[in-house]
Amino acid sequence: MVAEAGGAAALEASAAPERDVARDMIRRSALFGVPLLAGGALGWGWTGALSVGLALALVLVNFALGAAAIGWGARMGPSAMMAAAMGGYVVRLGIVTAAVLPVRHHDWFELLPFAVALLVTHLGLLIVEARRVSASLAFPGLKPSRSSLERSA
Repeated sequence: MVAEAGGAAALEASAAPERDVARDMIRRSALFGVPLLAGGALGWGWTGALSVGLALALVLVNFALGAAAIGWGARMGPSAMMAAAMGGYVVRLGIVTAAVLPVRHHDWFELLPFAVALLVTHLGLLIVEARRVSASLAFPGLKPSRSSLERSA
């Protein structure tokens, strides 16, 4: 009975692996967010912290929208998933640009801490998450922890 409950939970979790990966990335963003916010505040004061905060928000929204687009495309079929991934990437780049252009001349916006935070958070989360993603059909999405495998056995 316990094995059935664990198996059902694993099956339910694997129904939307892109959503699980995006949630895990958002959860792990604190690894990058706290030091970047502190660095922005130390280097540029409140304007640096606000700029870094905007970059972090854009990164998290970017990953969440990417997961939503891929999930939508996956339900439609392989071609739609590829179109959603590629087209969604261009649209999300446009969203980042549209978010930055109106605020770039404001007094509270600092370009350098914003750009560093945007780059470091995007690349850092992708690198960290690449180590956590499972590349097997048995466990799509995130690699299961040893404790969850032992419980389901």
